[in-house]
Amino acid sequence: MNAEIQALFEARDSGDEDASHEALQRLFAMTEEPVDWAYDVWEDLVNDLTHEDNHKRSFSAQMLTRLAISDPEGRMLRDFPAVAAVMRDERFVTARHTMQSLWRVGLAGEDRAALVVAALETRFHDCADEKNATLIRTDAIAALARLAKATGGKEIEARADALIASETNEKERKKQKAAWRKALRE
Repeated sequence: MNAEIQALFEARDSGDEDASHEALQRLFAMTEEPVDWAYDVWEDLVNDLTHEDNHKRSFSAQMLTRLAISDPEGRMLRDFPAVAAVMRDERFVTARHTMQSLWRVGLAGEDRAALVVAALETRFHDCADEKNATLIRTDAIAALARLAKATGGKEIEARADALIASETNEKERKKQKAAWRKALRE
Protein backbone atom coordinates (compact mmCIF):
# COMPACT_ATOMS: atom_id res chain seq x y z
CA MET A 1 0.00 0.00 0.00
CA ASN A 2 1.40 3.38 -0.89
CA ALA A 3 2.13 6.03 1.72
CA GLU A 4 -0.82 8.25 0.75
CA ILE A 5 -3.37 5.49 1.29
CA GLN A 6 -1.72 4.39 4.52
CA ALA A 7 -1.79 8.00 5.77
CA LEU A 8 -5.50 8.27 4.94
CA PHE A 9 -6.31 5.12 6.93
CA GLU A 10 -4.21 6.39 9.82
CA ALA A 11 -5.97 9.76 9.69
CA ARG A 12 -9.32 7.98 9.62
CA ASP A 13 -8.44 6.26 12.88
CA SER A 14 -6.62 9.22 14.45
CA GLY A 15 -9.39 10.49 16.69
CA ASP A 16 -9.10 13.95 15.11
CA GLU A 17 -12.65 14.49 13.88
CA ASP A 18 -11.75 16.84 11.01
CA ALA A 19 -8.84 14.73 9.77
CA SER A 20 -10.93 11.59 10.08
CA HIS A 21 -13.79 13.07 8.08
CA GLU A 22 -11.45 14.39 5.38
CA ALA A 23 -9.75 10.98 5.11
CA LEU A 24 -13.12 9.25 4.89
CA GLN A 25 -14.25 11.53 2.07
CA ARG A 26 -11.00 11.05 0.14
CA LEU A 27 -11.09 7.26 0.55
CA PHE A 28 -14.72 7.14 -0.57
CA ALA A 29 -13.91 9.29 -3.60
CA MET A 30 -10.97 7.04 -4.54
CA THR A 31 -13.15 3.95 -4.39
CA GLU A 32 -15.60 5.24 -6.96
CA GLU A 33 -13.25 3.44 -9.36
CA PRO A 34 -11.32 0.19 -8.85
CA VAL A 35 -8.18 0.58 -6.75
CA ASP A 36 -5.08 -1.60 -6.57
CA TRP A 37 -4.77 -1.48 -2.78
CA ALA A 38 -8.02 -3.21 -1.80
CA TYR A 39 -6.38 -6.39 -0.58
CA ASP A 40 -3.87 -4.42 1.50
CA VAL A 41 -6.73 -3.38 3.80
CA TRP A 42 -9.36 -6.05 3.15
CA GLU A 43 -8.74 -8.42 6.06
CA ASP A 44 -8.39 -5.60 8.58
CA LEU A 45 -11.73 -4.20 7.40
CA VAL A 46 -13.39 -7.61 7.68
CA ASN A 47 -12.03 -8.00 11.21
CA ASP A 48 -13.31 -4.54 12.14
CA LEU A 49 -16.89 -5.44 11.17
CA THR A 50 -17.24 -6.71 14.75
CA HIS A 51 -15.04 -4.08 16.44
CA GLU A 52 -16.30 -2.65 19.75
CA ASP A 53 -16.32 0.86 18.22
CA ASN A 54 -19.41 1.35 16.07
CA HIS A 55 -17.59 3.96 13.96
CA LYS A 56 -15.05 1.33 12.95
CA ARG A 57 -17.83 -1.15 12.17
CA SER A 58 -19.63 1.40 10.03
CA PHE A 59 -16.51 2.53 8.20
CA SER A 60 -15.39 -1.04 7.58
CA ALA A 61 -18.75 -2.09 6.17
CA GLN A 62 -18.94 0.96 3.93
CA MET A 63 -15.35 0.57 2.69
CA LEU A 64 -15.85 -3.11 1.92
CA THR A 65 -18.98 -2.34 -0.10
CA ARG A 66 -16.98 0.20 -2.06
CA LEU A 67 -14.01 -2.13 -2.52
CA ALA A 68 -16.19 -4.86 -4.03
CA ILE A 69 -15.41 -3.46 -7.49
CA SER A 70 -11.72 -3.95 -6.72
CA ASP A 71 -12.09 -7.62 -5.81
CA PRO A 72 -11.06 -9.85 -8.73
CA GLU A 73 -10.48 -12.78 -6.35
CA GLY A 74 -14.12 -12.73 -5.25
CA ARG A 75 -13.45 -12.32 -1.53
CA MET A 76 -16.75 -10.48 -1.20
CA LEU A 77 -18.56 -13.72 -1.96
CA ARG A 78 -16.95 -15.16 1.18
CA ASP A 79 -17.27 -12.03 3.32
CA PHE A 80 -20.68 -10.75 2.25
CA PRO A 81 -22.57 -12.36 5.15
CA ALA A 82 -20.34 -10.51 7.63
CA VAL A 83 -20.87 -7.20 5.82
CA ALA A 84 -24.63 -7.74 5.55
CA ALA A 85 -24.81 -8.62 9.25
CA VAL A 86 -23.87 -5.02 10.06
CA MET A 87 -27.31 -4.03 8.68
CA ARG A 88 -28.55 -5.39 12.03
CA ASP A 89 -26.00 -3.58 14.17
CA GLU A 90 -26.98 -2.64 17.72
CA ARG A 91 -26.37 1.01 16.80
CA PHE A 92 -29.05 2.03 14.33
CA VAL A 93 -26.89 4.65 12.61
CA THR A 94 -24.24 1.99 11.90
CA ALA A 95 -26.85 -0.40 10.54
CA ARG A 96 -28.36 2.34 8.42
CA HIS A 97 -25.04 3.45 6.90
CA THR A 98 -24.35 -0.15 5.99
CA MET A 99 -27.74 -0.64 4.38
CA GLN A 100 -27.44 2.58 2.44
CA SER A 101 -24.11 1.52 0.96
CA LEU A 102 -24.75 -2.21 0.47
CA TRP A 103 -25.97 -1.71 -3.11
CA ARG A 104 -22.39 -0.91 -4.17
CA VAL A 105 -21.45 -4.58 -3.77
CA GLY A 106 -23.78 -5.30 -6.69
CA LEU A 107 -21.61 -3.20 -9.00
CA ALA A 108 -19.03 -6.01 -8.94
CA GLY A 109 -21.12 -8.43 -10.99
CA GLU A 110 -24.40 -10.27 -11.28
CA ASP A 111 -23.55 -12.83 -8.59
CA ARG A 112 -22.86 -10.06 -6.10
CA ALA A 113 -25.94 -8.11 -7.19
CA ALA A 114 -28.01 -11.21 -6.46
CA LEU A 115 -26.54 -11.35 -2.94
CA VAL A 116 -27.40 -7.70 -2.38
CA VAL A 117 -30.97 -8.03 -3.62
CA ALA A 118 -31.58 -11.12 -1.49
CA ALA A 119 -30.11 -9.45 1.61
CA LEU A 120 -32.17 -6.30 1.15
CA GLU A 121 -35.34 -8.31 0.53
CA THR A 122 -34.71 -10.31 3.70
CA ARG A 123 -34.06 -7.17 5.71
CA PHE A 124 -37.22 -5.56 4.32
CA HIS A 125 -39.30 -8.50 5.49
CA ASP A 126 -37.64 -9.29 8.82
CA CYS A 127 -37.82 -5.78 10.29
CA ALA A 128 -41.61 -5.61 10.66
CA ASP A 129 -41.56 -5.65 14.47
CA GLU A 130 -38.55 -3.36 14.90
CA LYS A 131 -38.69 0.20 16.19
CA ASN A 132 -37.30 1.69 12.96
CA ALA A 133 -39.07 -0.57 10.46
CA THR A 134 -40.24 2.37 8.34
CA LEU A 135 -36.70 3.69 7.85
CA ILE A 136 -35.27 0.23 7.30
CA ARG A 137 -37.80 -0.54 4.58
CA THR A 138 -37.39 2.84 2.94
CA ASP A 139 -33.59 2.47 2.95
CA ALA A 140 -33.87 -1.02 1.47
CA ILE A 141 -36.02 0.28 -1.38
CA ALA A 142 -33.67 3.22 -2.00
CA ALA A 143 -30.66 0.88 -2.07
CA LEU A 144 -32.43 -1.36 -4.58
CA ALA A 145 -33.21 1.71 -6.72
CA ARG A 146 -29.55 2.78 -6.72
CA LEU A 147 -28.48 -0.69 -7.75
CA ALA A 148 -31.14 -0.90 -10.46
CA LYS A 149 -30.12 2.50 -11.80
CA ALA A 150 -26.41 1.63 -11.80
CA THR A 151 -26.87 -1.76 -13.44
CA GLY A 152 -29.97 -1.23 -15.55
CA GLY A 153 -31.52 -4.14 -13.67
CA LYS A 154 -35.17 -4.45 -14.64
CA GLU A 155 -35.46 -7.59 -12.50
CA ILE A 156 -34.33 -5.55 -9.49
CA GLU A 157 -37.07 -3.03 -10.24
CA ALA A 158 -39.66 -5.80 -10.41
CA ARG A 159 -38.50 -7.24 -7.10
CA ALA A 160 -38.60 -3.82 -5.45
CA ASP A 161 -42.10 -3.29 -6.84
CA ALA A 162 -43.12 -6.60 -5.26
CA LEU A 163 -41.70 -5.49 -1.91
CA ILE A 164 -43.56 -2.21 -2.06
CA ALA A 165 -46.76 -4.00 -3.05
CA SER A 166 -46.37 -6.28 -0.01
CA GLU A 167 -46.54 -3.25 2.31
CA THR A 168 -49.97 -3.28 3.94
CA ASN A 169 -49.84 0.32 5.17
CA GLU A 170 -50.75 2.73 2.35
CA LYS A 171 -48.84 5.63 3.93
CA GLU A 172 -45.68 3.52 4.18
CA ARG A 173 -46.16 2.24 0.63
CA LYS A 174 -46.23 5.86 -0.59
CA LYS A 175 -43.03 6.62 1.33
CA GLN A 176 -41.33 3.62 -0.27
CA LYS A 177 -42.44 4.65 -3.76
CA ALA A 178 -41.14 8.16 -3.09
CA ALA A 179 -37.81 6.75 -1.85
CA TRP A 180 -37.53 4.70 -5.07
CA ARG A 181 -38.15 7.76 -7.27
CA LYS A 182 -35.79 9.96 -5.26
CA ALA A 183 -32.96 7.40 -5.43
CA LEU A 184 -33.36 7.13 -9.20
CA ARG A 185 -32.97 10.92 -9.51
CA GLU A 186 -29.75 11.08 -7.43
